[in-house]
Amino acid sequence: MRYVGRYATTRAKLRDYLARKLRERGWRGDRDPDLDALASRFSELGYVDDAAYALAKSRALTSRGYGRRRVDDKLRMAGVGEEDGAAAREHAALQAIDAAIRFAQRRKIGPFAIGKTAPRAREKAIAAMVRAGHSLGLARVIADLPIGLEVDMNELCERVGT
Repeated sequence: MRYVGRYATTRAKLRDYLARKLRERGWRGDRDPDLDALASRFSELGYVDDAAYALAKSRALTSRGYGRRRVDDKLRMAGVGEEDGAAAREHAALQAIDAAIRFAQRRKIGPFAIGKTAPRAREKAIAAMVRAGHSLGLARVIADLPIGLEVDMNELCERVGT
């Protein structure tokens, strides 16, 4: 109870936590505990909500500038299923360009760069954006924008094709 009260979690992460605690502390019961049933019961009672966790994770990551692929990876690692993660994935898709712009601002890429960027620096910037979960096309478009340009979201959407 203390774990789910303190941390936002998923059923899969709760099962992993309980299994780890059982390994660390041991179990004296006649048969192994049913961790899946326990995690499901916590979910039924509303202590664990995979869909809410997924949406909160998506909002947090996109607000920090991470892309759809990074959100998908984090949800997969947390054990969020397709159905529970649908709203989170949709949110990440809708916020893809805004998140990429936030990432570019934070990392001083493209129109937010300070001074002229060398071709090698441009390639590194694109690689950083791709690692952050953005598409290669979007990363290239943003990295190629002139320094100091006011970003027009509509034009950017047209150039990327979203």
